[in-house]
Amino acid sequence: MPLNLAVAASICSLFCSLFAIVSAEDPYRFFNWNVTYGDIYPLGVRQRGILINWQFPGPDIHSVTNDNLIINVFNSLDEPFLLSWNGIQNRRNSFEDGVYGTTCPIPPGKNFTYILQVKDQIGSFYYFPSLAFHKAAGGFGGIRILSRPRIPVPFPDPAGDYTVLIGDWYKSNHTSLPIVIIFVHSYHHSCITPTLSMSITGKTYRLRISNVGLQNSLNFRIQNHKMKLVEVEGTHTLQTTYSSLDVHVGQSYSVLVTADQPARDYYIVVSSRFTSTVLTTTGILHYSNSAGPVSGPIPGGPTVQIDWSLNQARSIRSNLTASGPRPNPQGSYHYGLINTTKTIRLSSSAGQVNGKQRYAINSVSFIPADTPLKLADYFKIGGVFRIGSISDNPTGGGIYQDTAVMGADYRAFIEIVFQNDEDIIQSYHLNGYQFWVVGMDGGQWTSASRNQYNLRDAVARVTVQVYPKSWSAIYIALDNVGMWNLRSESWARQYLGQQFYLRVYTASTSLRDEYPIPKNARLCGKAAGRHTRPL
Repeated sequence: MPLNLAVAASICSLFCSLFAIVSAEDPYRFFNWNVTYGDIYPLGVRQRGILINWQFPGPDIHSVTNDNLIINVFNSLDEPFLLSWNGIQNRRNSFEDGVYGTTCPIPPGKNFTYILQVKDQIGSFYYFPSLAFHKAAGGFGGIRILSRPRIPVPFPDPAGDYTVLIGDWYKSNHTSLPIVIIFVHSYHHSCITPTLSMSITGKTYRLRISNVGLQNSLNFRIQNHKMKLVEVEGTHTLQTTYSSLDVHVGQSYSVLVTADQPARDYYIVVSSRFTSTVLTTTGILHYSNSAGPVSGPIPGGPTVQIDWSLNQARSIRSNLTASGPRPNPQGSYHYGLINTTKTIRLSSSAGQVNGKQRYAINSVSFIPADTPLKLADYFKIGGVFRIGSISDNPTGGGIYQDTAVMGADYRAFIEIVFQNDEDIIQSYHLNGYQFWVVGMDGGQWTSASRNQYNLRDAVARVTVQVYPKSWSAIYIALDNVGMWNLRSESWARQYLGQQFYLRVYTASTSLRDEYPIPKNARLCGKAAGRHTRPL
């Protein structure tokens, strides 16, 4: 069957079953994606990359709160493939999360249709390929979730809205010296040598900046222009103005930039942070009535200063009076008045296991099972994973390998402390959730560290940085049942073990708590040959 007919047949067979899961009044958006290899030129020389519909980066996903996204992905690669959705919570539906612990890979020459809903979400996020090191070859793109028309947004509609993807790029592999790159994508245009056009002097434009790289924190700035921060990973923020912004790996920021300078071209600059060699790349901010090209020195930025970045991070706070995805103000949920039911402390480490480099959390270096953990849990297949195979506190012991799964109770309100005793910056992401970053500081975390927590207007986000020899603390309301990946966003470290799965469990079988397995779910490993549910 031709690809376009196969895609249409797949979508039509799914459509009638969707209403059993999501409410009929929420709109549907359909996407047909073909994933292929292709020539790309991010550094000016030809490399083999991963394209989506022959695009690199992939197409933006434009959506509105509560939209249903039906994304049919056909894998034309010669190896298994998965996409994951960084920041999309997949509420009650971790089967669709697109990481190996929840979803069977799409075999070569086959397709899978993701059924997502951006339930009660707004903001700027991105998608990426989650298997192996596919992320290093492309396959990523931006996700924007707009507020519903009747929900007020705390700033006027911008004159333009751009996705800006930044990251470190490697010529051969992740052990070679990286290069920093910028991709700019608007509704009509994308480019690898990035030129961001402002067509009307005096107007304000929105930039949705995501660090889709593999390991480096990056600083973003625009020559002679200020940036007003308005949103971070689904939270409207206090509208603080910055001359440059640290974007740690895996993070997304949304800023407003006004074309208020003399009409000419200006440098867009991205440079690495906390690296011995500062890597820098530039793009162009172009006024439509520009009187000339860029001029003057490339604006410098911070390099290795930790305190500068820490203070900036602490200045990013929630706008308590702004609406989020719902009409009620973001500050109406008083997280700081809720007693935590559990504290989980997580500490990273690096070392050798059987003569090979591994990374670990609380001494456990994750190894994938032969069956996605969510499927093993659903079908009650033994011998795949063990709840409690990772401690909720550092053990201080040597690194060992296991399929690490930590148990947690549905509706618990917990505190997680990330302790970083290493001399590199770390970045952690938790799928399925948004959490409040209540504190971060240098040294060792102790119970007395809670005295400095922000219990009023901490930013709620999905990825948090932990500075060298430092700690970061977050609060999470565990209101999303499922099997959720908690990982280092340094891709080599997560690939070599610095991750685990948080199993948020309830004995309830109500659809209000968790959706059943999708009818079209692929079954692999020990789940092969079983049945999802009747069509």
